[in-house]
Amino acid sequence: MSCLPTVWSVFYSTSRMVVINPNTSIGKIVVKGTMAEANKLITEIFSPFQDYINAEQDLREEIRTIMKEIEKPLREIVITLQIIHSEVDCEKIHVALLRSRERFEEVRKGYEALNKVVPAGQYYRYNDHWRYGTQRLCFLASLIVFLEKGVLIDRITTAQILGVHEKENIHLDLEDYLMGLLNLASELARFAINSVTLGDYSRPLQISKFVAELNAGFRLLNLKNDSLRKRFDVLKYDVKKIEEVVYDLSIRGLIGGSSNQTAPNTVEEDMG
Repeated sequence: MSCLPTVWSVFYSTSRMVVINPNTSIGKIVVKGTMAEANKLITEIFSPFQDYINAEQDLREEIRTIMKEIEKPLREIVITLQIIHSEVDCEKIHVALLRSRERFEEVRKGYEALNKVVPAGQYYRYNDHWRYGTQRLCFLASLIVFLEKGVLIDRITTAQILGVHEKENIHLDLEDYLMGLLNLASELARFAINSVTLGDYSRPLQISKFVAELNAGFRLLNLKNDSLRKRFDVLKYDVKKIEEVVYDLSIRGLIGGSSNQTAPNTVEEDMG
């Protein structure tokens, strides 16, 4: 009860308009000054708030505009890389990979522009605007490296491809990198199935080994982030899909080692 008069006293005594009479009960105040002076005071208090809101909205709109420019090459890369699901010609796939890498040059320019407008130390205040796009680009970069070299891309290389490795105000968040890898596993599960349809029976073996190692790596992590943990649960199903493809090829004698091949465990058994 005693705090309320004190607060009001400080506020109004500063404005030199209203003071609390210590000899009266709470709520009984002595008003000093005209209505015009009161309106002026309110204007002085709230006008800076609107200026701040306007500046914040302008900045967010500028960030959204930059992200639209980044999303253009992102969509082009996605479309270009879809060739892997309908083509086994290595030369055509190689051309698609080169085109995709060229599109990343536009992505890097976009992140350069983003770095200039994001205030220093305010990355996590605004990263909801670029988080999803960055995760998609991490996935695409990891897919390109897998198709080129058959290896797992690291975080530093991913940041270099995106052009955020030496920026002052933006960087590649670990969560975005890991989300990209989990998206890669789902894409490779689809790739394994389509490879069999196209008559490429060796690709699922490569994918199976790669995704198994990726799964083992994620199992080393104690994931606290809810979205990452839920997305990691999907990885179990991706592993199962790929194992089933390899198993079916093996029992049909389409790949070597059929005599030693065992049926894949169910996801429920794995989770238990």
